[in-house]
Amino acid sequence: MSEPIRLAVDAMSGDFGPRVAIPAAIEFARTSPDAHLLLFGERTAMERELHTSVPSNIDFIDTSAAVAMDADPRQALRQGSDTSMWQTLLAVADKRADACVSAGNTGALMLISRRLIGMLAGVEVPAICKAMPVRSGVTLMLDLGANIHCSSAQLLQFAKMGGVLARASGVAAPKAALLNIGTEAGKGTAIIREAAKLLAQAEDFEYAGFVEADAIYSGHVHVIVCDGFSGNIALKASEGVARLIAGRIEESFTGGFGRLAVPLMWPLIRRWRAELNPDAYNGAILAGLAGAVIKSHGGASTMATVHALHLAYEQARFKSTEKMARAMSAA
Repeated sequence: MSEPIRLAVDAMSGDFGPRVAIPAAIEFARTSPDAHLLLFGERTAMERELHTSVPSNIDFIDTSAAVAMDADPRQALRQGSDTSMWQTLLAVADKRADACVSAGNTGALMLISRRLIGMLAGVEVPAICKAMPVRSGVTLMLDLGANIHCSSAQLLQFAKMGGVLARASGVAAPKAALLNIGTEAGKGTAIIREAAKLLAQAEDFEYAGFVEADAIYSGHVHVIVCDGFSGNIALKASEGVARLIAGRIEESFTGGFGRLAVPLMWPLIRRWRAELNPDAYNGAILAGLAGAVIKSHGGASTMATVHALHLAYEQARFKSTEKMARAMSAA
């Protein structure tokens, strides 16, 4: 029998802490018997959320502190090893866990990850990478907020890492594009234009040119590369639009003739709700670290956190960090 995939969870992180992390971990553990979860947090706080039996593939590890969501990342780094975030990341660094999940302070997560886990050779900075809900297939986008300013060489590194992660999603021959304000060759900043030359020469993927923001969800490319400033704005705007559309759909069927149509339309409504719900795409990979670290949304619900745990499980099962290391060392 193969060894279980070990996942470390920062149970004190996010806006809701154990109130979301504990039921999510229990739900995931029950449906994933080949995984073993290590939950790091204040024991009394975690135990308060135990309203049902705990699966045998969950262990609780007591920590005495937590990193606040509004904490200064440098202060969180100086706070040291007593926090649930630190211990969660240390479990990956020490190989006690194959991957980890935290919904905590993004800046602190980045700094502590780099201190404890380190970077892959050939990667200068980590990038936040997330799967986007496209029309068909798989599209990964990075960076989504880790790095406000990026060099052309770093954008190339992002593209290479995105290619590895796309293959982890089942894409045999990834296509990568650069997010830009137009598709013409002369558009964009000098850094974007220089990055285009570097991506065109790469052999790890097929370079598909520039892509505008309105084509992010077309599914025409598998990897979209950008700096963290542009990527984060695109992501947050998209999540807001998705919630607006989902809300309007719900409103359309709550009164008058809409209510009468619900029995007939319910299968379609349910599918739209699932496809437009950002919770279904929760979880971002901190690509470039020498270990699998998944950032869950700070305000993630229980089901959204379950999705983040599944992402961590898949990254560990595919051994994406090891494959990314080989791809970057061959560059």
